[in-house]
Amino acid sequence: MLIEKAIGDAYGACFEYMPADFVQQHNTLTGYPQHPVLNISPGKYTDDTQMALALTEVLVSEKPWTPSVLADQILECFKRDPREGYTSGLYQLFQEVDSGKQLLSRIVATSDSSGAAMRSAPLGIISTMDEVMEKAKIQARLTHNTEMGIKSAQAVALAAHYMFYGVGPKAKLGQFLEEKLLYEWDEPWTGVVGRKCWMSVRAAVTAIKNSQTMSELLKESVSFTGDTDTVAAIALAIGAHCEEIKQDLPKPLIDGLERGDYGYDYIKQMNDKLLMLSGRGPVTVSQVS
Repeated sequence: MLIEKAIGDAYGACFEYMPADFVQQHNTLTGYPQHPVLNISPGKYTDDTQMALALTEVLVSEKPWTPSVLADQILECFKRDPREGYTSGLYQLFQEVDSGKQLLSRIVATSDSSGAAMRSAPLGIISTMDEVMEKAKIQARLTHNTEMGIKSAQAVALAAHYMFYGVGPKAKLGQFLEEKLLYEWDEPWTGVVGRKCWMSVRAAVTAIKNSQTMSELLKESVSFTGDTDTVAAIALAIGAHCEEIKQDLPKPLIDGLERGDYGYDYIKQMNDKLLMLSGRGPVTVSQVS
């Protein structure tokens, strides 16, 4: 789940808000192209994956799922490894505060962008839906304490749970989310994906329903254009455990994902711990690829 998410994030970041002709030309899955405007190195993931790692670290530590613990971990992940992708205001706030308590006292949690949704897929490994929804709501309120900010985070977590536990076929994913969260998650997404949280979630659900392989899923997620890294990160995290989707991510994308202290090996380690927490053993690289 986390490796696939990081690949989707890093690959999608190469195309974020670029014109459709650039996306069409370079969306070939043969490697990570350099973004013409953003200063993000090819193969490097963004805030989407970093914050998902923070939630994963709290889950596997079995610390209390409280705002203060979550804020501490999100801040720690940023401080140890500052990276691109955060809004300029949040990036500056992370630099200025020294603790989760300070962060919570200063953050304005009224955003309806995708930050809470894009990090919530790891919660899908939790065995009960009620706990998935509650934990997704608690973490969303840190930064996106709005109706759609919370619902979108719950939608991603529930979608990951749906696939991880084989609740139903992928064709019924949108309907399942609509029944649980009373929003038009099953409405097919078309056009550019903006920064609003429900946009990236609906686009990801559409791509999952339309794709038979992870390669198809990644290409379709990026082909929407707009907030491509968020759509791809969400879609690949959910699709990673879908039995109807062939796990065929190209080797150049696996090999090209960043290494370093918090790169591929660390993400794989945290992914294995997450799976162990759910009662499943770690996957091998060949299964991932």
